[in-house]
Amino acid sequence: MAMLHTVNKSPFERNSLESCLRLAKSGSSVLLTEDGVVGAMQGTKYSKNVADAMTNVSFYVLGPDLKARGLSESNIVDGVKVVDYSGFVDLAAEHESVQAWL
Repeated sequence: MAMLHTVNKSPFERNSLESCLRLAKSGSSVLLTEDGVVGAMQGTKYSKNVADAMTNVSFYVLGPDLKARGLSESNIVDGVKVVDYSGFVDLAAEHESVQAWL
């Protein structure tokens, strides 16, 4: 079973997303939460890195955290899936382990 990586810091604040993308193995999943949801937005210097990583890694973003920050689901990188809290729990249950990038 693959690992679920969670990133809760903005890529503009910390390098958590970059580290995660560098070390995530093929078949893993990445869930962006809290300020980490900024990493899923189109048109940033990180959007190409996320799009490129999706060839080997599945990407998810927590919808309530997008809304709490005034960000729209229509502006996320193509292929990133939006999940709710129930979806977050499902992802955690479906993966063998969870790595939180702080």
